[in-house]
Amino acid sequence: MERVNQTSSVSEFILLGLSSRPEDQKPLFILFLTVYLITVIGNLLIILAIYSDPQLQTPMYFFLSFLSFTDICFTTTIVPRMLVNFLSEKTISYAACLTQMYFIYALGNTDSFLLAVMAIDRYVAICDPFHYVTTMSHRRCVLLVAFSCSFTHLHSLLHTLLLNRLTFCDSNVIHHFLCDLSPLMKLSCSSTFVNEIVIMTEGPVVLVTPFLFITFSYIRILIAVLKIPSAAGKRKAFSTCGSHLTVVTLFYGSIFYVYLQPLSTYTAKDHIATIVYTVLTSMLNPFIYSLRNKDLKQGLRRLLGKRKSQAAPS
Repeated sequence: MERVNQTSSVSEFILLGLSSRPEDQKPLFILFLTVYLITVIGNLLIILAIYSDPQLQTPMYFFLSFLSFTDICFTTTIVPRMLVNFLSEKTISYAACLTQMYFIYALGNTDSFLLAVMAIDRYVAICDPFHYVTTMSHRRCVLLVAFSCSFTHLHSLLHTLLLNRLTFCDSNVIHHFLCDLSPLMKLSCSSTFVNEIVIMTEGPVVLVTPFLFITFSYIRILIAVLKIPSAAGKRKAFSTCGSHLTVVTLFYGSIFYVYLQPLSTYTAKDHIATIVYTVLTSMLNPFIYSLRNKDLKQGLRRLLGKRKSQAAPS
């Protein structure tokens, strides 16, 4: 399956995917098609519910709508290519591989920054409620979203350009189901020293900084909530953060497992963790936020109620 060409760079890669056994391909296709449809429909319903309900026009739901949109784009970058590979030849062109990697890092880190922004929003709402409206003004919310999107795209562009300067001349077989930085660097027959230096310096800053903002915000929230005298007040405060904390744990738990390790230790065992933060978290977000949030649940009921009344014959 591997191609050897010592004189020129490879023009395409072979993604081995989750399984090489032919009998696994159709069941995997059905599984991930189902996951993808649930992800798109679920996140789309969240977006429509937020923008159609005046009661949900708050900073928290503004950020949640962008998180849902990013999750749709993030999953679309990965799953359709997986579905094609399950049923046909597992090849991807060099340009398509770098393009996929660019959007995986840009959108994945946008998710990370949006989770940090949402934590800051909860911190202001609980720890400084009297200044919440002025602190989290619409203009400031738009700027926070714009920064989350633009900065992460610059980060992704840096790594994509550095990868593009490498030469791939020995093997073109990627032991993964997507084009990720570590497996691609392992295939390079030129020096990856600069890439590794950037990954070990700039990479953790981009990855860990949002997590530190989240940790700081929740430490302050915990201190503030413990000072609330009534048990009902404490439950109400924690209920507004429970959904966000669940998503943060799923997302960062898997992403730290995959990326905060040396390049040489990256193995096929990391596929499960990669699936968690690239596919599973995006699918579960709508359920986590809607099941534990009364306002959003009511917004979804009103949205579906409108659709049913419009579809009913007069």
